[in-house]
Amino acid sequence: MDVINHYDLLIDEGNDPFRDPPVLQEYMSRWDGERFIEALELTGNKRVLEVGIGTGRLAGKVAPLCLSLTGIDISPKTIKRAKENLKEHKNISFICDDFNDYQFTGTFDVVYSSLTMMHFRDKKQIISKIDALLNKDGIFCLSIDKNRSEYIDMGIRKVRIYPDSPDNIKSLISATAMSVETVLETDNAYIIVSKK
Repeated sequence: MDVINHYDLLIDEGNDPFRDPPVLQEYMSRWDGERFIEALELTGNKRVLEVGIGTGRLAGKVAPLCLSLTGIDISPKTIKRAKENLKEHKNISFICDDFNDYQFTGTFDVVYSSLTMMHFRDKKQIISKIDALLNKDGIFCLSIDKNRSEYIDMGIRKVRIYPDSPDNIKSLISATAMSVETVLETDNAYIIVSKK
């Protein structure tokens, strides 16, 4: 099954991490959480891009801390739900497109992504594009799942993914104008923080 259909079906099935009860919100923070948000070094005046905004679970925490937030996601139903969930935040713009293909018109002070890189086969291309979108002295923060499975297995369907490793991601980042500053470890993920 392709990624768009998978995430559209999750919305149809009532799966929305933004609306999860506190116990599930806490569970999801095992991949990012406060340490991830702090690593973004948001000061209220930064232009921020989220790659894989989903239904807005992280964007709801980031939007009050930045000047503007652009969220891109490939799933039309997910973007529609994110717009509903985040309607109180007037500084967010939404893009429904493939990050690989979308032609951005501006650059950003911070780019972040959590649990999305696994959907990209060509990680070198993605990291190069993020580097090109990041302003000088900008921050790129990435959370990658420790799970090395090649599929998201929902029981009723499987979605092919491309697992990441911290060493591979750090190597790809080092080949750009960015440099890895820190690698943090949570229960379920590695958070890689880079600066340009």
